[in-house]
Amino acid sequence: MIRWRTGQVARIRREWHGAVELDVAVPADGGQVRALAYPALVGRPEPGDEVLLNTTALAMGLGTGGYAMVVAVPNRLPEDPQGPGHLVKARYTPLQATVLGADEQGSPYHEVLREADSLDGMPVVVADLHSALPAILCGLPRTARAVYVMLDGGALPAWFSMSCSRLRETGWLAGVVTVGQAFGGDVEAVTTHTGLLAARHVLEADVAIVAQGPGNLGTGTRWGFSGVSAGEAVNAAAVLGGRPVAALRVSEGDARERHRGVSHHSLTAYGRVALARAQVVVPELPGEFGARVREQAQALAGRHELVHVPVDGLREALAGSPVRLSTMGRGLEEDPAAFLASAAAGRHAASLLRPAG
Repeated sequence: MIRWRTGQVARIRREWHGAVELDVAVPADGGQVRALAYPALVGRPEPGDEVLLNTTALAMGLGTGGYAMVVAVPNRLPEDPQGPGHLVKARYTPLQATVLGADEQGSPYHEVLREADSLDGMPVVVADLHSALPAILCGLPRTARAVYVMLDGGALPAWFSMSCSRLRETGWLAGVVTVGQAFGGDVEAVTTHTGLLAARHVLEADVAIVAQGPGNLGTGTRWGFSGVSAGEAVNAAAVLGGRPVAALRVSEGDARERHRGVSHHSLTAYGRVALARAQVVVPELPGEFGARVREQAQALAGRHELVHVPVDGLREALAGSPVRLSTMGRGLEEDPAAFLASAAAGRHAASLLRPAG
């Protein structure tokens, strides 16, 4: 289940909020590996440190998770954690971590969230993949206060996402809420429901974007993929009085037929899992491919409201993203439809924003 290695830190490659990327010499494998450490969990490794590594994802050749993960710096353990927080995430794993949940009794926000029961009509954009996040933001005005609610279907630590770090630095994101077993956000919450309420009432979001963290687990079966959580997020947004906006997963560049046009992930999550009504954004893409997307989206018309959104000007907006756009290894040039569909969802959510005051 776990491929263990010991190594020695050769150099620090780069770092971003919550994460340090390293080159680590691994004698057992006769070379160096690229490794990732989360200082809040294991301390900050320095060149020369001996480290204990989990190299499973690296050995499997996983694209998103293609790092050796630093499990411990045995000879230089971090200080014991200080401060409040009784919410345990990554529970009953060797790296279970205690965080301060916004909704727990010791939180300064507990009283707010104990009474909170409504999103007050806030638009909630729901997407399957983490790669949709910056594209959705490209469709929103920079004046909108956008908060990302990160589900636990992909990476558990929000620190893994370089995009989140950069989007926070540039002000494109007002904050990150990590829910379920995910952790490392600006605000921690127990469930998607309290995560959405925290986005609205703690971080004062105008709009929330809900998607899993980086990475996506799929089995090539109708139900066996982590993106089913998108349908559950629609239900959560609706029951709390939000306005669910469903972003379609669309691709013109994916070699797999089940993901070409509208992905079967979207058709299953929104067509079968989502029991509440959402506004499903259908991008007005040109040509035969656009016609295919519109035809496939009709499968959702019985349960949801289909909203056709023009994509004029969105390609330019996407080109201005402060982070690199990439989905399944394809960028804007290789698969523009994927990003235009997400940006169109952001554009529609912008039309639902309530005027200030």
